[in-house]
Amino acid sequence: MHSKAAVASASLLAGALITLSGNTAQAVSVHGHTAPVGAAATATASGTVLYVAPDGKDSAAGTQSAPTTLTSAISRTTPGGAIYMRGGTYKYASTITIPAGDNGTSGARSVLSAYPGEKPVLDFSAQSENSSNRGLQLMADYWHLYGLTVQHAGDNGIYVGGSNNIIERAVTAYNRDTGLQLGRIASGTPQSKWPSNNLIVSSESHDNKDSTGENADGFAAKLTTGTGNVFRYDVSHNNIDDGWDLYTKTDTGPIGPVTIEYSLAYDNGTLTDGTQNKNGDRNGYKLGGSDIKVNHIVRHNVAYHNGHHGFTYNSNPGTMAISNNASVNNGVRNFAFDEGTSVFRNNTSCRTSSGTNDKISTGADTDASNQFWLGSNGARCSSYTGALDWSLASDGHLVVSFGGKAVTP
Repeated sequence: MHSKAAVASASLLAGALITLSGNTAQAVSVHGHTAPVGAAATATASGTVLYVAPDGKDSAAGTQSAPTTLTSAISRTTPGGAIYMRGGTYKYASTITIPAGDNGTSGARSVLSAYPGEKPVLDFSAQSENSSNRGLQLMADYWHLYGLTVQHAGDNGIYVGGSNNIIERAVTAYNRDTGLQLGRIASGTPQSKWPSNNLIVSSESHDNKDSTGENADGFAAKLTTGTGNVFRYDVSHNNIDDGWDLYTKTDTGPIGPVTIEYSLAYDNGTLTDGTQNKNGDRNGYKLGGSDIKVNHIVRHNVAYHNGHHGFTYNSNPGTMAISNNASVNNGVRNFAFDEGTSVFRNNTSCRTSSGTNDKISTGADTDASNQFWLGSNGARCSSYTGALDWSLASDGHLVVSFGGKAVTP
């Protein structure tokens, strides 16, 4: 379990299983291909299998006994192939890119995975803070990234510009912009090619901080993202700005609706070491911007002790579906929805001391199933007392508890 102030444990890996014949993958069992995440899903892969290690060589064969480098493996992989990273720290000074066009297929995703039971750490400490200095860029489609830690990048830890990808059991930490962000590949990328149908699952993002203190979120799908992107069973904590950021602006217009579900945001606005920045927005879930309507789905999430609001519309006047969420002891409001026509069902808001009342637009669709905080706690708040803890179960689903008792908003 993880206490609310704790950094993630060293291992979030369950491992992808593979049966080999030579260098060709005969079967790959990974989470989340065609079955619900958490159930083993088997896909047939037709590409090559390559192994990389911190001491691998570009010219090496890429076998277990002669591992190659990650950049070399990416250049050699074929659609539906697999790259396995042995445990250890990989030190990089330049961005690692899986380029657009190096796609898997809907029936056989290409795989970049931790070797089962091991923890590869991609460390970009050698980069300076600069918007061009991302860590790992996934610009291709139909890939499955599993079990990777990406840290200390000069910008985003992981940036996803492709579509139909799965990012699972990833950790992005100590990067100098948002830990994991979705956005278009380039300024000239047409809206029809903005990243869509990506699943970020059972992943953690923490202690990301830019020098201005106002950009580094845990997770972001903002400005230039398409439809069908989902965050599930994810944890965002101790980032200098927001836990999640779905910001939009007039220059680029609306993004596609995003689903955030069964996830947790806590202590955003304050790093693990206590550092804060007055420029940070410090929300748990920031759901818009610039009075642009986007109908996001936000359900079964927990916001705890974030520096400003727990859940905020942030000038998104759309019709969002906000259901079965719990928001506890956030700095200003647990729920802040000043305008819009969002639909609220079965939400719970609690405080252990005084605070600011929740604000829900008069145009919103609410009913008696909601328990908003208007000066006192309702009956459901008895479940949200005591220390916050969390863990990821072996099947990948997120378990959140208060006072040692698991909760399901």
